Amino acid sequence: MSEWLSNPVFTTWDSNTSLWSNTLITLYMTIGTMIFAALIGTPLGVLLFETDRATGGGARWVNRIVGFIVNVGRSFPFIILIIALIPVTRIVVGRVTGPNAAMFALVVSAIPFLARLIEINLREIPAGKIEAVQMMGATRWQVIRQVLFPEALPGIIGSLTTTTIAVIGYTAMAGAVGGKGLGDLANRMGYQSYDNVVMISTVVVLIVIVILVQSLGSVLARAVDHRARNV
Repeated sequence: MSEWLSNPVFTTWDSNTSLWSNTLITLYMTIGTMIFAALIGTPLGVLLFETDRATGGGARWVNRIVGFIVNVGRSFPFIILIIALIPVTRIVVGRVTGPNAAMFALVVSAIPFLARLIEINLREIPAGKIEAVQMMGATRWQVIRQVLFPEALPGIIGSLTTTTIAVIGYTAMAGAVGGKGLGDLANRMGYQSYDNVVMISTVVVLIVIVILVQSLGSVLARAVDHRARNV
């Protein structure tokens, strides 16, 4: 036990060797990614849902184009995506290594993933509820605000939770290509240096983070689920 605790990953805050500072870097990349993903991916999911229901030819074309882009974005394995985005990352971020550079690729990957999940959440709402509000003269924005989001909120929180857990896994892969964080620490000081203490420690921390995220998401989803309260 004393050998574990004396390992440099536990006794320093140096970003190159510390488990704690790299945990914070991983959390920074995850939270930053989810903020951008939620701000862009949620409206994109609503757009996919609304244009699929629309009868106009223009809306159908928008749905096909946006759906194609989302499908392409979801089809890329993250490790390939982060490499393919290196030229764009250099232009947008100014560098191709570090947490901010990795976060750009994380956001690009998370947006289509979340958008499709949000669309699925909205499809689960009974059509009768939407039609009833429309028959009362509600505008499309009122339907979205008063019916779609309240009814789909538990599912949306679940989708955000699922996306967050996926992003945590992506951050570990980003570390293998200079993204810093726990993935970089595990690869550089654990795998390449044959240090089992570092490998096991990073895996345990990642597991704890995922469990906490899932638990928080489940609690929030139950708290806003009016169907569970009515049972």
